[in-house]
Amino acid sequence: MYDVVIVRYGELALKSPGVRNLYERVLVRNLEAMLKQENISFSRVFREWGRIFIESDDPAAAKAAADVFGVVSASSAAKVEADIDVAAKVCADIGADLIKDGESFGIRARRSGKDGLSSTDIGRLCGDAVWGRLESLGKTPKVDLSDPDREIFVEMRQNRAYVFTDIVKGVGGLPLGTQGKMIVLMSGGIDSPVAAWLMMRRGVKIIPVYANNEPFAEESAHERARKCVEVLQRWSPADRIKMYDVPHGKNLDTFIKKCNEKNTCLLCKRTMYRMAYEIMKKEGADGIVTGSSIGQVASQTAANMHAEIYGLGIPLYHPLIGLDKTEIIDLARRIGTYDVSIMPTSGCGAVPARPEINAAFDLIVREEEKLDIEEMVMDAVTNARSFFIGDE
Repeated sequence: MYDVVIVRYGELALKSPGVRNLYERVLVRNLEAMLKQENISFSRVFREWGRIFIESDDPAAAKAAADVFGVVSASSAAKVEADIDVAAKVCADIGADLIKDGESFGIRARRSGKDGLSSTDIGRLCGDAVWGRLESLGKTPKVDLSDPDREIFVEMRQNRAYVFTDIVKGVGGLPLGTQGKMIVLMSGGIDSPVAAWLMMRRGVKIIPVYANNEPFAEESAHERARKCVEVLQRWSPADRIKMYDVPHGKNLDTFIKKCNEKNTCLLCKRTMYRMAYEIMKKEGADGIVTGSSIGQVASQTAANMHAEIYGLGIPLYHPLIGLDKTEIIDLARRIGTYDVSIMPTSGCGAVPARPEINAAFDLIVREEEKLDIEEMVMDAVTNARSFFIGDE
């Protein structure tokens, strides 16, 4: 009976007409790409005022649509004439199969436009039809509009009516690709993939950059980071994700030999920002995203985060900054990166036994004076390797 998916969005409706039109077109593109990626058959995706519709009778279509950034919810529905008698009959047909004897039901009606029946009228007439059908089947109907056992939704628009029973919650946010692109420092741990996903949810295309710490880290660490990006690629069906692998082990060795060992992690992070900034300029991106969460590890105290960026003038985004570890893990599980991020791998061998946790704001600037930092950064970026996910 269900032959269409209703796709609802939120923030897009608040935009100016021109911006809304652009965002809707991007959303349609992303919906089509997601359906194709999931091998879901559909005939077309089209827009009407306030809604996007997918013509498909595949029961998986609504779930796939709900996983597209910008979608607030989706419902598989029966599309019928915008006639109350026809809609009421479909409600009765659905109710006959859906509602068991003794269960209560409620009709949730909505209409678009100012002409015709009110939402209350539609709900009453469709409810009467369901009640009558249940009685004819020997069932004892009950109406409960507050907390019914079963709900039937009716959306009456100008040219069509839609009847459905389920609403799949979407990921929300803005359509991917409407807010430019940013570099993401991707470690492959639990945090950075979640940070990347949250920025994708805000419409940002991502370019992951992995700072390769070999010989201070195993190849398995690189493999873990790449697999996390493969998971994120599923959330970006319309565009392939480009990833960078930047050699960083030589830099770490230099820090250990020439600088105070306890400052190694701060020098490492600041240098990663510098390398990411060069790639950001090369890619025409607009910022750098990290997985930092305040106070989570030694390098992420407020003082250290200040010292890491002092004097750089680099646009940094920390979407996890106020989240605790439990909240981040819950998101990682939702996204699908958690099982990859906990794959066993040794930690970084360059981490000092007693790292600095309360750096003076200019500490790392003074440490960099011992180094030819610009040459180190450009050497690493020049020798970076880039590839699209799926090509490696």
